[in-house]
Amino acid sequence: MERIEEESPRLKARITGGFYLLTILTGIFAQGFVSGRLVVDGDAAATATNILTHKTLFQWGFTVYLIEMACQIAVTALFYDLLKPPGRSISLVAAFLGLAGCVIKTFSRLFYIAPLFVLGGAHYLSVFSPEQLQALALLFLKVNDRGAAIALAFFGFYALLTGYLIVRSTFLPRILGVWSAIAGLGWLTFLYPPLGYRLFFYVAPFGLLGAAALILWLLVFGVNEQRWKEQASAAATSIRT
Repeated sequence: MERIEEESPRLKARITGGFYLLTILTGIFAQGFVSGRLVVDGDAAATATNILTHKTLFQWGFTVYLIEMACQIAVTALFYDLLKPPGRSISLVAAFLGLAGCVIKTFSRLFYIAPLFVLGGAHYLSVFSPEQLQALALLFLKVNDRGAAIALAFFGFYALLTGYLIVRSTFLPRILGVWSAIAGLGWLTFLYPPLGYRLFFYVAPFGLLGAAALILWLLVFGVNEQRWKEQASAAATSIRT
């Protein structure tokens, strides 16, 4: 691991791109294929029926959500190390903001899995009517959704700072940093959730395209090793002096 850290920033960048790709793919599967298929907005009865009919799929959705967050944490830690040369302190702040988003989003997934317990038919829930349990299950799913929206605001700050560091760097194309920063501004609309939800279908495609471009660059080209080492050496020299 020390040899990788000291001698191969390009390999480190490609590993980052691999985890980033897994984050995007698992998120699309869990949100688009599972939640989007089973959760019927505003219809508690239909949602409950879908969950109970496709219980295994719903449980797999939870598993994939956790894999997504594990990959996101790995990406955050790797990007911190990769982007230290252009700004160690800013990279650290960005990492903490990204990790805060990961913690919030991971915690919100407890509300995603909660409907399985509510709809599970346990005897102690017999004091509630089926309609009440269905409504409660849908409420938990709404809370899960709102928790993920709060996390997006933190990811917005993270993307904005990461984009700034990429622009400052000499070892990655600046256009990737500009794209990341603009996407981050889009995610910051979730600081006021009604605005974020209203603009989501405009912001999300732009953010996904920017992420795809960065992932592709990291996987194919990595970083310019010579420039990364020069900038890392200059940063280390400035710290010592």
